[in-house]
Amino acid sequence: MRIVVLAGGTSTERDVSISSGLLVAAALREKGHEVVLLDVFTGYEQNILDVDELFKQNYSFTDSIKVGETISDIDEIRENRRDKSNRFIGENVIDICSFADITFLALHGGEGENGQIQATFDLLGLKYTGSGYLGSALAMNKGLTKSVLLQNKVLTPRGEIFKNEADTVSWKIFPCVVKPCSGGSSVGITIVENKEDFRQSVKEAFAYGESEIVVEQYVKGREFSVGIVGGHALPPIEIIPKSGFYDYKTKYQAGAADEKCPADITTEQDRILRDAALAAYKALHLESYARVDFILDKGNNAYCLEANTLPGMTPTSLLPQEAAVEGVSYPELCEQIIKKSLEKYSEKGAV
Repeated sequence: MRIVVLAGGTSTERDVSISSGLLVAAALREKGHEVVLLDVFTGYEQNILDVDELFKQNYSFTDSIKVGETISDIDEIRENRRDKSNRFIGENVIDICSFADITFLALHGGEGENGQIQATFDLLGLKYTGSGYLGSALAMNKGLTKSVLLQNKVLTPRGEIFKNEADTVSWKIFPCVVKPCSGGSSVGITIVENKEDFRQSVKEAFAYGESEIVVEQYVKGREFSVGIVGGHALPPIEIIPKSGFYDYKTKYQAGAADEKCPADITTEQDRILRDAALAAYKALHLESYARVDFILDKGNNAYCLEANTLPGMTPTSLLPQEAAVEGVSYPELCEQIIKKSLEKYSEKGAV
């Protein structure tokens, strides 16, 4: 197959996306596919475009990336773009994707995960991996996610959406969690113990350029994540940070957290988590694959925190670890994601 792996972009998760994209591209090439790795924002900036040759050469816009403890300087990336425009989709990206059998979306956050690029590809008749625009939009906005989960009787922490700092004075529950409404990789998320720290956390959450933030009750318990591929729930993985909580630094720095899969849980706890993950997956109209995060309290209540429509595929990512427990290698997982995504189009009657 001819496959474009689309990574990069301008979100706070840019480096995570590129790390995922490099691994996905290498894995698919190992399986014998012709793969072009593109940065969705910078695109392909050379004047002469021979798409057939790009696939034959297995072109990649970069050979390496390391996810650091802090996010990339997005303004610098914009400044270095050849056409100096603010368009999200860079030069020649659409043309190259139109030559592929499918585009593997290794994007994280922002326009790559909130349904906008999915809707664009739908309008252009381009096939891509993962959920469609509706599920992507619902899962990306944490306020909408919470509303949909509550409507579908999926357990989730009590919370509220705030559009400005002034309105947050009404919040009275501590400890609590403050987070940007549409961010990912735990960027901007803080756990707050008291009213004094709360004001600073609210300010920080709004500093990420969003018009809304979510504040929710802090639920004490064990943290788990459950991957889903093609409607099948994978074994739950438990995340145990060595210090603090599962923030951006902990997620992407090797050794910062212990991740246990299969998790040390009972058969009943395993069932509760998998059933809750599938319920959230269906409620949010997700497709092909996803990952759903939970807190399991002492009473075995699984509180759904959020759903990830384009789970990370970095060296420390959770989904590949869960798949490996079922004997599915990383390259095989990448192919399974493509297979399940193509089935979505067959079911809808797309050619």
